[in-house]
Amino acid sequence: MTLHAAFRFFTLGLSSLLACAAVVAAQAADGESNSKDATLQYAVLLSRHGVRPPLQPLEDLNRFSAAPWPAWPAAPGILTQHGYQLIKLFGAWDRAQFSSEGLLAASGCEDAARVTIIADTDERTRATGKALAEGMLPGCTVSVQSLRAGLNDPLFRSLEAGVGHADRALAAAAVAGRIGGNAVNLTEAYRPQLAEMDRVLAGCGHVHNGNPSRASIFSIPASVGPGNDDRPAALRGPMPTAASFAEDLLLEYTEGMSDADTGWGCVDGATLRWLMQLDTASWEYGTRTPLIARMKASDLLYHIEKSMEQTVTGKPVAGALDAPGNRLLILVGHDSNIATAAGALAIHWIVDGRVDDTPPGGALLFEVWRARDGGRPFVRLAYTAQTIDQMRKSQALTATNPPVEDKIFVPACSGEDMSCTWDGFSAAVRQAIDSAYVRPQR
Repeated sequence: MTLHAAFRFFTLGLSSLLACAAVVAAQAADGESNSKDATLQYAVLLSRHGVRPPLQPLEDLNRFSAAPWPAWPAAPGILTQHGYQLIKLFGAWDRAQFSSEGLLAASGCEDAARVTIIADTDERTRATGKALAEGMLPGCTVSVQSLRAGLNDPLFRSLEAGVGHADRALAAAAVAGRIGGNAVNLTEAYRPQLAEMDRVLAGCGHVHNGNPSRASIFSIPASVGPGNDDRPAALRGPMPTAASFAEDLLLEYTEGMSDADTGWGCVDGATLRWLMQLDTASWEYGTRTPLIARMKASDLLYHIEKSMEQTVTGKPVAGALDAPGNRLLILVGHDSNIATAAGALAIHWIVDGRVDDTPPGGALLFEVWRARDGGRPFVRLAYTAQTIDQMRKSQALTATNPPVEDKIFVPACSGEDMSCTWDGFSAAVRQAIDSAYVRPQR
């Protein structure tokens, strides 16, 4: 190459680099201007409940551990006092954020009538709704709407409530098709994490004269087949079993248990994040699989979209969950609700070093924005959660210590600034849901 040619090549390359930088800068500026030149009109917060004790019977847990699992200050499945306090902290943060975006006033009870909270019928979901209200609107009267305890609310448990009839054999085939037709493949794909979980359950050298009949998680045969209404496809084996234990260890850690009681002294934050890959993998294959996600989340997504449409049109919309003119709709459910809604929409996030995790109190956020110049409305999605260490230490959430939040790209409608036009988002939801699993009126 001649000197002249080399100089020309360098100049062209530099020009291309500068042009690319200009495009990136322009896109960033456009994203910022969208925020500055638009008003947040409405938000839907789909939240998981706060920290609770494990749901499994102790005899099932202790079968796989060298030492007994620690005692909890609440009954299985009940929101703990620590968990209640964490949700209040999150509610206070939400109020500060929404007020900074003009959705709510910074203080006072004027907005209480514009906030609707609907919770599933479990104690932990109803208590979480109450804690959010206390943190967000302290001293105000905000009721938490819920069906009678013990009932299956179609909004949160549509299949269990009889909305649609899941084809369980097809669900099992859909999962099998993602794992090479053999559940043993999952065991091999996650063997390092499974080996670490088995080491933790064995006490990692901290437990002496422990349970002599302890079963290894590797002793469980791996299989996939038809399930039930809660899980239309049933994954069995070391990976899904270890996934539930990983969730239990997460609950111990976020409850703030002593180091000795958190995984028998074997689990710190780094180890927990490693083991939580088992839990998120179990959700990915057993629940986020699109066919299953559509079965379980269609009714919920339908009602969320109708509630947002009511704000966009300014008129009552059949299927909306709150009244026209409301500012904030809070739906308090479970990790299954967030995971299936995400699976149906094909959306993902990474927060606190974990992919698509749904920790206690974490929330999927749907926002309706409108340009101040009267332009067309648009939608933004995000996932937000406290870090596991913020929960463990019950830290206040502030501008210098905020929760983690990940903006979400919706493949069916998002543009370069991550937002969707309203028409695009509405079409994306209609595409994501299956009307056979929707009950139009709540």
